[in-house]
Amino acid sequence: MTRLIFPLILGFGGLAVLLSLAVWQLQRLEWKQGVITEIEARIGDTPLPLSQVSLTEENEYVPVQVQGKLTGNRLRVLTSIKDVGPGFRIIETLETADGPVIMLDRGFVRDGAQGEIISADGDFVGNLLWPDEVDSWTPAPDGDLWFARDVVPMAQALGTDPVMVVVRHSDVDDPVIRPLPIDTSVIPNDHLNYAITWFLLAAVWAAMSALFGWRAWRGPQRDAV
Repeated sequence: MTRLIFPLILGFGGLAVLLSLAVWQLQRLEWKQGVITEIEARIGDTPLPLSQVSLTEENEYVPVQVQGKLTGNRLRVLTSIKDVGPGFRIIETLETADGPVIMLDRGFVRDGAQGEIISADGDFVGNLLWPDEVDSWTPAPDGDLWFARDVVPMAQALGTDPVMVVVRHSDVDDPVIRPLPIDTSVIPNDHLNYAITWFLLAAVWAAMSALFGWRAWRGPQRDAV
Protein backbone atom coordinates (compact mmCIF):
# COMPACT_ATOMS: atom_id res chain seq x y z
CA MET A 1 0.00 0.00 0.00
CA THR A 2 2.87 2.37 0.60
CA ARG A 3 3.54 2.32 -3.12
CA LEU A 4 0.10 3.85 -3.70
CA ILE A 5 0.64 6.86 -1.45
CA PHE A 6 2.62 8.89 -3.97
CA PRO A 7 0.35 8.10 -6.97
CA LEU A 8 -2.71 8.97 -4.87
CA ILE A 9 -1.24 12.27 -3.69
CA LEU A 10 -0.09 13.15 -7.18
CA GLY A 11 -3.37 12.08 -8.80
CA PHE A 12 -5.78 13.76 -6.40
CA GLY A 13 -3.59 16.87 -6.03
CA GLY A 14 -3.32 17.43 -9.77
CA LEU A 15 -7.00 16.66 -10.30
CA ALA A 16 -7.98 19.17 -7.63
CA VAL A 17 -5.86 21.89 -9.25
CA LEU A 18 -7.23 21.24 -12.75
CA LEU A 19 -10.85 21.11 -11.57
CA SER A 20 -10.41 24.30 -9.56
CA LEU A 21 -9.09 26.04 -12.68
CA ALA A 22 -12.09 24.78 -14.67
CA VAL A 23 -14.54 26.01 -12.04
CA TRP A 24 -12.73 29.36 -11.88
CA GLN A 25 -13.16 29.76 -15.64
CA LEU A 26 -16.89 29.05 -15.28
CA GLN A 27 -17.06 31.77 -12.65
CA ARG A 28 -15.20 34.10 -14.99
CA LEU A 29 -17.67 33.17 -17.74
CA GLU A 30 -20.60 34.20 -15.55
CA TRP A 31 -18.84 37.46 -14.67
CA LYS A 32 -18.02 38.22 -18.33
CA GLN A 33 -21.58 37.53 -19.44
CA GLY A 34 -22.77 40.02 -16.84
CA VAL A 35 -20.30 42.61 -18.12
CA ILE A 36 -21.42 42.05 -21.72
CA THR A 37 -25.08 42.35 -20.74
CA GLU A 38 -24.34 45.63 -18.99
CA ILE A 39 -22.43 46.95 -22.01
CA GLU A 40 -25.26 45.93 -24.37
CA ALA A 41 -27.73 47.83 -22.21
CA ARG A 42 -25.48 50.88 -22.20
CA ILE A 43 -24.96 50.78 -25.97
CA GLY A 44 -28.70 50.70 -26.56
CA ASP A 45 -29.59 53.59 -24.22
CA THR A 46 -31.19 56.78 -25.49
CA PRO A 47 -28.49 59.03 -26.98
CA LEU A 48 -27.59 62.12 -24.96
CA PRO A 49 -26.28 65.38 -26.33
CA LEU A 50 -22.48 65.29 -26.22
CA SER A 51 -22.44 68.41 -24.03
CA GLN A 52 -24.31 66.51 -21.29
CA VAL A 53 -21.79 63.67 -21.04
CA SER A 54 -18.46 63.74 -19.23
CA LEU A 55 -15.91 62.85 -21.88
CA THR A 56 -13.97 60.35 -19.78
CA GLU A 57 -13.39 56.63 -20.18
CA GLU A 58 -15.86 55.81 -17.42
CA ASN A 59 -18.54 56.74 -19.98
CA GLU A 60 -17.24 54.38 -22.65
CA TYR A 61 -20.04 52.95 -24.82
CA VAL A 62 -22.48 55.70 -23.80
CA PRO A 63 -24.59 56.72 -26.83
CA VAL A 64 -24.35 60.39 -27.76
CA GLN A 65 -25.80 62.76 -30.31
CA VAL A 66 -23.52 65.40 -31.76
CA GLN A 67 -23.83 68.13 -34.35
CA GLY A 68 -20.92 69.61 -36.20
CA LYS A 69 -18.83 70.06 -39.30
CA LEU A 70 -16.66 67.34 -40.79
CA THR A 71 -13.36 68.95 -41.74
CA GLY A 72 -11.98 66.42 -44.22
CA ASN A 73 -8.93 65.95 -41.97
CA ARG A 74 -8.78 62.16 -41.74
CA LEU A 75 -6.82 59.09 -40.79
CA ARG A 76 -7.27 55.66 -42.33
CA VAL A 77 -7.12 52.48 -40.25
CA LEU A 78 -6.41 49.34 -42.26
CA THR A 79 -9.13 46.75 -41.80
CA SER A 80 -11.30 44.28 -43.69
CA ILE A 81 -14.86 43.01 -43.61
CA LYS A 82 -15.87 39.43 -44.21
CA ASP A 83 -17.46 38.95 -47.66
CA VAL A 84 -16.48 42.52 -48.58
CA GLY A 85 -12.71 42.60 -48.56
CA PRO A 86 -9.99 45.03 -47.52
CA GLY A 87 -10.52 48.68 -46.82
CA PHE A 88 -10.17 51.30 -44.14
CA ARG A 89 -11.91 52.73 -41.12
CA ILE A 90 -12.18 56.46 -41.60
CA ILE A 91 -11.36 58.54 -38.53
CA GLU A 92 -12.27 62.16 -39.25
CA THR A 93 -12.13 65.41 -37.33
CA LEU A 94 -15.48 66.89 -36.30
CA GLU A 95 -15.79 70.50 -35.18
CA THR A 96 -18.81 70.25 -32.92
CA ALA A 97 -21.44 72.93 -32.51
CA ASP A 98 -20.91 72.75 -28.73
CA GLY A 99 -17.21 73.58 -28.87
CA PRO A 100 -14.94 70.51 -28.55
CA VAL A 101 -13.15 69.15 -31.59
CA ILE A 102 -13.43 65.36 -31.55
CA MET A 103 -12.81 62.33 -33.74
CA LEU A 104 -15.56 60.47 -35.55
CA ASP A 105 -15.08 56.85 -36.52
CA ARG A 106 -17.30 57.16 -39.57
CA GLY A 107 -17.06 53.52 -40.63
CA PHE A 108 -15.68 51.39 -43.43
CA VAL A 109 -14.74 52.39 -46.96
CA ARG A 110 -13.45 50.06 -49.64
CA ASP A 111 -9.87 50.34 -50.79
CA GLY A 112 -9.72 52.83 -53.62
CA ALA A 113 -12.89 54.73 -52.69
CA GLN A 114 -11.41 57.13 -50.13
CA GLY A 115 -11.38 60.00 -52.62
CA GLU A 116 -15.18 59.87 -52.91
CA ILE A 117 -15.89 60.46 -49.21
CA ILE A 118 -18.25 63.35 -48.48
CA SER A 119 -17.47 65.79 -45.66
CA ALA A 120 -20.27 68.14 -44.60
CA ASP A 121 -22.21 69.56 -41.68
CA GLY A 122 -24.45 67.00 -40.05
CA ASP A 123 -26.05 65.31 -37.08
CA PHE A 124 -24.40 62.13 -35.85
CA VAL A 125 -25.46 59.45 -33.39
CA GLY A 126 -22.89 57.03 -32.05
CA ASN A 127 -21.12 55.70 -28.99
CA LEU A 128 -18.11 56.95 -27.10
CA LEU A 129 -15.16 54.60 -27.36
CA TRP A 130 -11.55 54.52 -26.23
CA PRO A 131 -10.31 51.49 -28.22
CA ASP A 132 -7.22 49.66 -27.02
CA GLU A 133 -6.05 47.86 -30.14
CA VAL A 134 -2.31 48.55 -30.24
CA ASP A 135 0.16 45.93 -29.05
CA SER A 136 3.87 45.26 -29.48
CA TRP A 137 3.24 43.74 -32.93
CA THR A 138 1.36 46.73 -34.34
CA PRO A 139 3.38 48.60 -37.01
CA ALA A 140 3.95 52.31 -36.58
CA PRO A 141 1.63 54.62 -38.55
CA ASP A 142 2.66 55.42 -42.10
CA GLY A 143 1.49 58.97 -42.68
CA ASP A 144 -2.30 58.96 -42.54
CA LEU A 145 -2.37 55.15 -42.65
CA TRP A 146 -2.71 53.47 -39.25
CA PHE A 147 -2.90 49.80 -38.38
CA ALA A 148 -4.95 50.02 -35.19
CA ARG A 149 -7.02 52.62 -33.38
CA ASP A 150 -5.23 54.45 -30.58
CA VAL A 151 -7.14 57.47 -29.33
CA VAL A 152 -4.44 59.66 -27.78
CA PRO A 153 -1.85 59.48 -30.62
CA MET A 154 -4.62 59.84 -33.18
CA ALA A 155 -5.94 62.92 -31.41
CA GLN A 156 -2.46 64.39 -31.41
CA ALA A 157 -2.10 63.68 -35.14
CA LEU A 158 -5.45 65.29 -35.95
CA GLY A 159 -5.27 68.09 -33.41
CA THR A 160 -8.46 67.08 -31.55
CA ASP A 161 -9.52 66.30 -28.02
CA PRO A 162 -8.78 62.65 -27.13
CA VAL A 163 -12.41 61.67 -27.72
CA MET A 164 -13.79 59.28 -30.30
CA VAL A 165 -17.41 58.68 -31.27
CA VAL A 166 -18.14 55.59 -33.35
CA VAL A 167 -20.97 56.53 -35.68
CA ARG A 168 -24.15 54.48 -35.69
CA HIS A 169 -26.04 56.64 -38.14
CA SER A 170 -26.03 60.21 -39.44
CA ASP A 171 -27.85 62.52 -41.82
CA VAL A 172 -24.79 62.91 -44.04
CA ASP A 173 -25.77 60.93 -47.13
CA ASP A 174 -22.50 59.25 -48.06
CA PRO A 175 -22.96 56.01 -50.03
CA VAL A 176 -19.23 55.29 -49.90
CA ILE A 177 -19.00 54.81 -46.13
CA ARG A 178 -20.54 51.88 -44.30
CA PRO A 179 -20.95 52.60 -40.55
CA LEU A 180 -19.45 50.01 -38.22
CA PRO A 181 -21.37 50.65 -35.00
CA ILE A 182 -20.19 49.26 -31.71
CA ASP A 183 -21.58 45.91 -30.59
CA THR A 184 -20.46 43.31 -28.09
CA SER A 185 -19.41 40.76 -30.71
CA VAL A 186 -15.89 42.23 -30.63
CA ILE A 187 -15.53 41.65 -26.88
CA PRO A 188 -13.61 38.40 -26.35
CA ASN A 189 -15.30 35.81 -24.17
CA ASP A 190 -13.38 32.53 -24.36
CA HIS A 191 -13.93 31.43 -20.76
CA LEU A 192 -16.21 28.51 -21.71
CA ASN A 193 -13.55 27.15 -24.06
CA TYR A 194 -10.94 27.52 -21.32
CA ALA A 195 -13.21 25.73 -18.84
CA ILE A 196 -13.78 22.84 -21.25
CA THR A 197 -10.03 22.59 -21.82
CA TRP A 198 -9.34 22.36 -18.07
CA PHE A 199 -12.09 19.74 -17.61
CA LEU A 200 -10.62 17.65 -20.44
CA LEU A 201 -7.14 17.95 -18.94
CA ALA A 202 -8.60 16.87 -15.60
CA ALA A 203 -10.13 13.80 -17.25
CA VAL A 204 -6.82 12.91 -18.91
CA TRP A 205 -4.98 13.46 -15.64
CA ALA A 206 -7.45 11.21 -13.79
CA ALA A 207 -7.00 8.45 -16.37
CA MET A 208 -3.20 8.68 -16.29
CA SER A 209 -3.18 8.75 -12.49
CA ALA A 210 -5.42 5.68 -12.37
CA LEU A 211 -3.08 3.86 -14.75
CA PHE A 212 -0.07 4.91 -12.70
CA GLY A 213 -1.77 3.74 -9.48
CA TRP A 214 -2.81 0.44 -11.05
CA ARG A 215 0.76 -0.26 -12.14
CA ALA A 216 2.05 0.64 -8.67
CA TRP A 217 -0.51 -1.74 -7.11
CA ARG A 218 0.29 -4.52 -9.60
CA GLY A 219 3.98 -4.29 -8.82
CA PRO A 220 3.85 -6.14 -5.47
CA GLN A 221 1.65 -8.85 -6.98
CA ARG A 222 4.16 -9.51 -9.75
CA ASP A 223 6.93 -9.61 -7.17
CA ALA A 224 4.95 -12.14 -5.12
CA VAL A 225 4.53 -14.40 -8.15
